[in-house]
Amino acid sequence: MDTKSLNKLLPEIPMWIKNPDYERIDWLNQFLHDMWPYLDVAICNIIRSTMKPIFDQYIGKYGIETIEFETLTLGTLPPTFQGIKVYEIQDKELVIEPAIRWAGNANIVVALKLFHFKFSAQLIDLQLSLVPRVTLKPLVPTFPCFANINASLMEKPKVDFGFKLLNGDLMAIPGLHHFVQDMVAKQIANMYHWPRVLELPILEVSSGATKRPVGILNVKVVRAMNLLKMDLLGKSDPYVKLKLSGERLRSKRTSIKMCNLNPEWNENFKFVVKDPKTQVLELHVFDWEKVKLHDKLGMQVVPLRSLTPHETTTFTLDLLKSLNPNDAHNKKSRGKLVVELTFDPFKEDNWSMGRQSCVQTGEDGDEFASTGGMLLVTIESAQDVEGKKKTNPNVEIVFKGEKKETKVIKKSRDPRWDEEFQFTLDEPPMEDKIHIEVMNKRSRISLHTKESLGHVDISLADVVNNGRINETYHLINSKNGMIHVEIKWIAT
Repeated sequence: MDTKSLNKLLPEIPMWIKNPDYERIDWLNQFLHDMWPYLDVAICNIIRSTMKPIFDQYIGKYGIETIEFETLTLGTLPPTFQGIKVYEIQDKELVIEPAIRWAGNANIVVALKLFHFKFSAQLIDLQLSLVPRVTLKPLVPTFPCFANINASLMEKPKVDFGFKLLNGDLMAIPGLHHFVQDMVAKQIANMYHWPRVLELPILEVSSGATKRPVGILNVKVVRAMNLLKMDLLGKSDPYVKLKLSGERLRSKRTSIKMCNLNPEWNENFKFVVKDPKTQVLELHVFDWEKVKLHDKLGMQVVPLRSLTPHETTTFTLDLLKSLNPNDAHNKKSRGKLVVELTFDPFKEDNWSMGRQSCVQTGEDGDEFASTGGMLLVTIESAQDVEGKKKTNPNVEIVFKGEKKETKVIKKSRDPRWDEEFQFTLDEPPMEDKIHIEVMNKRSRISLHTKESLGHVDISLADVVNNGRINETYHLINSKNGMIHVEIKWIAT
């Protein structure tokens, strides 16, 4: 080809030819081609049902008697994907950029009856060329395995169409065609050009896969009064177990008060709240026994929806045998339990902005330190970890004397855990470090059941200042081992 002919052809060449980052996806184009007759009908039905209430709003106004689609079809030619680009990132999301072109033969006619006269407007020969960035996030273990679809345009789209009014082609008017074409493209770009995003929720917020922490519940177990006598000497050895509904974590418990029917604990606990409208705090009082099963003295629950954010509320609860209103045992007095509850929700912008400073400003303009928050540690995966014999890795996280660990992945040098751990704190961990170590769990036959495969100590100052870090670290004392960790700080 000569240069002039080649320059005319270049815009038509698919992205997978011009750009090596884009992959060819003929199979998807063939799928669209075969499905298009059915997709055309389905999409047009959606357009009709969506536009009908909008049209109905104008009937009876300005002399309008009827508005309806006289003809609605997207034509016989489907869009084509000229290539697709997939980004590799460490976040729990999938980012793709398909190059889409549609030179269709759509025919859309809207009929308007105005003052007994009928008018029609026709949209024909619609052509589009755009490169959207589509993000599926967050990735979750619930079908379809992502909670939202976010889409934005990475460049100004190209739009062309024919428009007829009263059977006259308006686009034939000199200068109007390019003006309308450019105006439509600008309006689409203004709405969806990156960094603006069109967000389509796929999974409900109430779904367990999409729930995220929204605050911290502070619980103070103050005292109990007039508990039941369970021991032979007319006493009991009470303690309280606390649990937040909807959580799989172990129950927390107070200390044991020996031989006491009116114990005082004044002990504090923190819980991470995900749904204050439905979650309840479960309180169970037990009598400790050295040999046999512990006797249940009573129980009660407190719905979190009864709490006012940032306000401490004292509850004096009548202990019950069970929550069954028809249980005759509930008529018996089992004593009372006094607790103080405070719900501190996280700030709204902590999640959306991804950054939280440890300094806040009061109403008088003075600065003061944040009172606390939650540290979220997600152990994603590790690579090239190798034990002396078999490799059965898990991860131990040590922070402020508290140790947590992941499950064991058997016989894997490249394990993936994707497990999240929560630490509730009274102040930002500006000067603290967190210790993360990959361990090799050996069989019980071995003399040494644990073997270190490498560790890393991470300073948390950047986490507090920036809201999160998402990095892959080289493991100390490991030849080639690496670990992928995400840490977030969310202040209350």
